[in-house]
Formats: sequence, C-alpha cells, structure tokens
Amino acid sequence: MSALLPLATLASSLITAAVIFMLPEQAVRTRTALNLGAALVKLVLVLWMARGLVAGETYAVEFPVVPGLGFVLHVDELGLTFAALSSILWLFTTMYAIGYLEGSPNRRRFFGFFSLCVASTIGISLAGNLFTLLIFYEVLTLSTYPLVAHRGTPQALAAATVYLRYTLTAGLVLMVGMVALHVVAGDLRFGQQETLARLADGQEALLIGLFWVLLLGFGVKAALVPLHGWLPRAMVAPAPVSALLHAVAVVKAGAFGIVRLVYDIYGIGFSAALGVLDGLVVIASVTIVYGSVRALAQQELKPRLAFSTVSQVSYIVLGIGLFGPLGTIAALAHLLHQGLMKVTLFFCAGNYAEELGIHRIDELDGVGRRMPLSSLAFTIGALGMIGMPPVAGFITKWTLGLGAVQADMPWVIAVLIASTLLNAAYFLPILNRLWFRRGPAQGIGTWPDERPPSRFETSAWLLVPALATALLSLLAGMLAGLPFSPLQWATRVVQQTYQVIPL
Repeated sequence: MSALLPLATLASSLITAAVIFMLPEQAVRTRTALNLGAALVKLVLVLWMARGLVAGETYAVEFPVVPGLGFVLHVDELGLTFAALSSILWLFTTMYAIGYLEGSPNRRRFFGFFSLCVASTIGISLAGNLFTLLIFYEVLTLSTYPLVAHRGTPQALAAATVYLRYTLTAGLVLMVGMVALHVVAGDLRFGQQETLARLADGQEALLIGLFWVLLLGFGVKAALVPLHGWLPRAMVAPAPVSALLHAVAVVKAGAFGIVRLVYDIYGIGFSAALGVLDGLVVIASVTIVYGSVRALAQQELKPRLAFSTVSQVSYIVLGIGLFGPLGTIAALAHLLHQGLMKVTLFFCAGNYAEELGIHRIDELDGVGRRMPLSSLAFTIGALGMIGMPPVAGFITKWTLGLGAVQADMPWVIAVLIASTLLNAAYFLPILNRLWFRRGPAQGIGTWPDERPPSRFETSAWLLVPALATALLSLLAGMLAGLPFSPLQWATRVVQQTYQVIPL
C-alpha cells in the first residue's frame, strides 16, 4: 500500500486523460461521468493518505533512472498540502468546466489536457526529489498551453505563445540549476537539507548562485515581478482555465516549488545562513505592492483579478522569507486560503460573462439584484482578499503580521497595511457597483449580452462550485482553530519539518 497509493493517485488522472482522448467528441455523458468520478477518486485517495500520514504511515515509491538518480514519489505533510488543495479545487473546477463548456466545440481536447494538468500537479505535489518535480513541472507547462489557446482566436494563440515562451525558458533555467546542484551534491531527496549544509565549506558563493538560478526557474510560474508578464496575457482563456492558472495549478506550482527550494533542498536555517531569505522578502514585498497597484488600474474584471493574483501569491513567498515558524505557517495556510478565495472570484467572473456578457467593471452596476448568489460568493472572496474577518484571508494577514514581529522585520507590517488598503481600493468599488448602483436590473440601460433568466440565475453547474468555494473560504477563517483547518494543518507541517541548520 505504501507504493500503491501514490501511484494510484497519479494514475487516476493519467488514465482518465488517455480514455478521454480516445472517446468520441459526442460522448458527453461518458466524459462527464469519467471526469467527476476521477476527481472524486483522487480526493478520496488524498484524504486516505492524509489519514495514514497522521497515523504514522509512510507512502513512497522509487524507480531508478540512471545510476545515482531516481524517479521518486514520496508523500509528506508539505506535499499533501498541495495535493489536497489541487484535489478539492479540481473537483469544483471540473464541475464548473462541464457547465461552462456545454455545447462548445473541442471539449474532448479540453478535458483531456485538463486531466493531464491535474496529473502533473499531483506529480509535483508527490515528487520526492528535484528531478521528479522537474518532469511534472514541464508536463504542466505543455499540458496547459492547449488550454490557454483553447478558443483558437488570434488573441488566445498569442497569449498561449507568450505563456509558453516564459514557462519553457523557466524550465530550461530550472534544469540547468538542477544539473549543477546534482553535480555538487548528488540526488538530493526532499527533506535532506543537511546535505548542502555539510558541503557548504568553501562553496557558499556557488550555492548562493544556484539558489537564485532555481528561484528564477520557479519564480516565473509564481509570477514574481518582473517574471509575471505571461499571467495577465493569459486571461483571454476560458474562465475554468483562468481558475486553473490562478488557484489550482500553475501559479501555485511555482509557489510550491519555492517552498520546496527553501525548506527541502537548502533548508530554512541554511538559507538564512547564506543570506538569501532577505532577498526573498524584498522580492515578495515589491511584487505584493506592484501587483496591487497594477490591479487598481485595470478596467476589465479578469485582468484586475490577474494582477491581484500576482500580489496575493507573493504572500506565500513573503512568509517563507520571514525565517520563523509563524511566517511559515502563514505561507502554507495562504497556499490553501488564496486558492479557495481566488477560484471563487474567477468562477463568479465567468458567471457574469456567461449570463450577462459582462467583462468590464463598469458593466457590473446592479448585478447583485440580477445574480444575488454569484454576487454574494464574489463578495466573500473579495472581502477575504482584502483581509476582512471572518474570511480566510484575515487569518493569513494576521499570522503574517505576527511572523514579521517574530522575525524582527516590523517594516513588513507596513507592506501588509499598504497591500490591504490597495486591495480595498480595487475590490470595494466592484462591490459598490454590484450592490449599490442602479443598473439594468432597475430598468437603467441593458446588459452587454443577457441570456434569458434561469431558475437559479445561471446553470447549477456554474453556481454550485462558486457557492461551495465561497463557503469553504468562510469556514477556513471562522473555524481556523479546529483540527485539519488550513491553519492547523499548516501548523502541523511546520512542527514536523521546521529545523534550523547552522552553516
């Protein structure tokens, strides 16, 4: 069972992708059942491994590739955090995609690559060494490209090309760093950071250089400034793909890679001794403020949410760089919190576009009366991003503030305050338009492209995922003190892995 469960979790998406590619385009019901069934199976397997991990069980499997290098799957608390986020949100994103793409062409291609994406994300989660992570990291790039280009318009193809240039270049940089590190230290398994600490004597400059090379490779997908240019361009993709990029897979894969780099390749104590964490905090702080300022200038809804992601994901990097348990807890909790809140916002943006043809923020006047449930979900997600209690985002910012004090970096609190004010400046006007402006729902003007009203304001396939993730965002904040909440799971991860390794 220790080898079977990681392989079964990975295979549940790989097999699904292969079957979907072989199904005819018209096999809609079969494809729907297969997608939902695979998502449920994956979620059950991840929860089963979480139960076993808490009970002290070990899950790992290895296949030799060449002498001294292996393909390794290994389940630990940190990897399971990302796997759980991917599995939960993939279930809801699959439901949403089924409704969103109803009646559209090329659904077989879309859901085939969609399943490959989830397989690569799970592979990144369960990778036991840098070599295995790199393989799935590149599969994620290649399988996401057709999703960004799905609509086939000139704008979609151009955005997908930009995405591919950024991410393939990042993969090449990551491979160079991995090969160089392998020459220095051999096959580094995650969790064996003391290996680099023992080799440090006389090689500090080389190890510092390799750290920044690897960070560059991960930083593109994490959308760190100035490596973020692909993300706003990719907003021409369908709403399920936007949710995929921002909340479930690509951006989170980059952030997760940085967590692995600091905690499992170099080690947090060794990273601090090399002096690289201060640079991380500066980069994250600049990205947080820059992303918020750029979001404020956007007049279309999805680009505003895209620049919000640039800002919000860097909270994870900021927490890592604070060099303290509380900062790490905040970073890992936000890995989950941001996913829940951001996927909610993109679900709602997709609902507005599908039901009313709305893409611009100035078209949202009065939408709260026409689509109250979607607007309620959007409001919860937006308030969470601002950091208003009791939504999950408040827990992140509060814990990050405590972590800044613990790390003796009080200036970081000023960054958090500035970010919160900017978040409010670009989200509150949207909420004002939704709930307090008069619009077509009150007989003033018309929607850009309104569909006939349905029983539940939009399809249940589109509405249920948005309401479910909004509810989870609320519960993650309200029940943060309970066992297995994102905050408490992040605390467990830190208790299990946090060590200070002297230089």
